Amino acid sequence: MSEVLFTNMAQLVTPGAGLQRGAAMRELTVIPDAALLVSGGVIRWVGERAQAPSAAREHDLGGAAVVPGLVDPHTHAVWAGDRLADFEARVQGVPYEDILARGGGIRSSMRATGAVSVEELVRLARPRLQALQASGATTIEVKSGYGLDFAAERRMLEAIRILQAEFPLVPTLLIHVPPTEGRAEYVQAVCEDLIPEVAQAGLAAAVDVFCEKEAFTVEETRAILQAARAYGLQLKLHADQFHAIGGTELACGLGALSVDHLEASGPAQIAALAGSETVATILPGVTLHLGLPAAPGRALIDAGAAVAVGTDLNPGSSPVFSTGLALALAVRLCRLTPAEALTAATVNAAAALGLPDRGALAVGQRADFLALHSRDWRDLPYTLGTSPVRDVWVGGVCA
Repeated sequence: MSEVLFTNMAQLVTPGAGLQRGAAMRELTVIPDAALLVSGGVIRWVGERAQAPSAAREHDLGGAAVVPGLVDPHTHAVWAGDRLADFEARVQGVPYEDILARGGGIRSSMRATGAVSVEELVRLARPRLQALQASGATTIEVKSGYGLDFAAERRMLEAIRILQAEFPLVPTLLIHVPPTEGRAEYVQAVCEDLIPEVAQAGLAAAVDVFCEKEAFTVEETRAILQAARAYGLQLKLHADQFHAIGGTELACGLGALSVDHLEASGPAQIAALAGSETVATILPGVTLHLGLPAAPGRALIDAGAAVAVGTDLNPGSSPVFSTGLALALAVRLCRLTPAEALTAATVNAAAALGLPDRGALAVGQRADFLALHSRDWRDLPYTLGTSPVRDVWVGGVCA
């Protein structure tokens, strides 16, 4: 294993390794004139350059500020078609129900996605993932969920598997929208057919369910997640995006990795998350694009919860192709401090995917890090409209 000593960092900034809760999310380590020793894709030493051990090779980072690679814990990066007509109609005040009646909305994405091949899905998703990685993402979760039928869901997951050869991806099976007819039979088939097939093929690490008035009930969600657990898959939920109907409490009770959205969460949901190990993943791109109330990031942290942030990259509600921008929006829209936002987008986002081996610049962690254009890490949450990220390193290799 060849060793590389990365040197000439204006500062190295990192949260502590592992899940950070409440006030601990603000506690960053800042090392001026730092160095980082990497071997076999793993961090072996970190500290001030004057104290660095010798190594077979050195790499000068040119005086950049260095932070951990970002983790995007919630994307829908595989889709076909577009929602441009929906966007134009919505900004003109057309209700979503009317957009659906015209053939738009999420079901239009499902029709378009279900009609194309695995190869076409790969071709369409590749530039989206390239954009996320260039913005600082060194791990990216990607969901299915736009399949009209189970075969389309498997094609989406197969596309993600192919793209894993190019990008560090975590695949999730998303049970997104119920059918207009035969709802009970659909849920039963998800539990008895789709989840076992996906698990046995190794196509997903987790199962996610959209628990909402317009989607799946709490009891339907419970049945699907219990089936997922029986087949060794991790649990995740979309909940409280429009209504708090009990999905967050279900997620906490089942020990789900994360519950995501939370725009409609109130005191009861905040208390449940603060008292659990489930990560609260906020998605400020949705607030920006749809004009929804922001998820209560400030209240969650003040209550002692662990908060993560993601892009929710998708064609309808969050066309955000930058993980760094999601971090910056969490500061502006959800009232996180810059330090909290960095923690939310690194170690806590990794915890939301069940990945304790990344997100911090500490011994034993995977060597995922960013060299910024700036000498001050705070340019990462500050800068809008251009990328503050100069170089992206994944496992000690420049992406």
